[in-house]
Amino acid sequence: MNGRRTVAGLFALLCLLTGCAGSQAPADASYMPPQEERLVIYTSHKEEVWWPIVKEFEERTGIWVDVVTGGSSQLLDQIRQEREAPRADVMFGGGVESLESYSDCLEPYACSEKAQIPERYRSEKDLWTPFSSLPVVLIYNTKLVDPAWLTSWSDLLSDRFQGKIAFADPSVSGSSFTSLVTFLDAMGQSPEECLPQLAASLEDRQLDSSGDVLSAVAQGSDWVGITLEETALQWIAAGEDLGMVYPADGTSSVPDGSALVAGAPHRENAEKFLDFTVSLDVQQLLARQFYRRPVREDVETGETLVPLSQVKLVDYDVEWASRERESLLMSWAFYLGGEEEP
Repeated sequence: MNGRRTVAGLFALLCLLTGCAGSQAPADASYMPPQEERLVIYTSHKEEVWWPIVKEFEERTGIWVDVVTGGSSQLLDQIRQEREAPRADVMFGGGVESLESYSDCLEPYACSEKAQIPERYRSEKDLWTPFSSLPVVLIYNTKLVDPAWLTSWSDLLSDRFQGKIAFADPSVSGSSFTSLVTFLDAMGQSPEECLPQLAASLEDRQLDSSGDVLSAVAQGSDWVGITLEETALQWIAAGEDLGMVYPADGTSSVPDGSALVAGAPHRENAEKFLDFTVSLDVQQLLARQFYRRPVREDVETGETLVPLSQVKLVDYDVEWASRERESLLMSWAFYLGGEEEP
């Protein structure tokens, strides 16, 4: 696990601020709320995203929230390992095709405001609740790359970008797996044709996390990269030497989501949190404070985002991506120099 933020940690901070220096957050159970007032969330979101949402949820409901952070695949694997004795109540984050791949660890739940969500963002079986819509984009270092060099996915296969492409391990990063499937859809070729080409352009090298992609391109260790619109726009707004491209040969805008863990110890509170993630207030927060696209019909996209009507979208099949996930990851590992043939 990458880390944990709990209300106990906030209690310790409060003690310091109120003159209780030297004391520790109490460890005995008498200071813990009863089970009916607790919730355990596993999240792959960055703290800047999950923290204001969790904080507001706690304040409105009085529910004590324990948050465990990590990569989406890492946390979903953890949920699977804990299936006989679940610790988590909610998986908050991850591409919905990744959530579909762990359907045996999740339980369907129809959020209370489902009617406000367009059908294209819904789970047919209510296995997950959408959170935001996240287009995949290409980025480049503006000091090293002429914008004319990078307009489409196929440009990544040119000799000029050989060994200079930042791409995160799709077995760890859910957004990277979405990007891999988007690449296949845009190229219109089979995995056996496409994946070896991309692996060769990467020179069999991939990064450990999706966050590393932005750093590598901004610092110039890589010239171009594959990431999500949200993070690209954040770095550009921060003044980094980055440009962003919606590929002319098409991209995806697959939602990330939240899901109820099967056998959740605090199911009622989990359902309340899932409802909260798609509430009008939270979805407006996404549009106002983050470079994320809301999934509710009654919330407008932020002014900084290009309308999706102006972006060419591929026909991204979430069900196929979920069904073929393990096969695609095995093939990808093989083409990157893995030992076992898929």
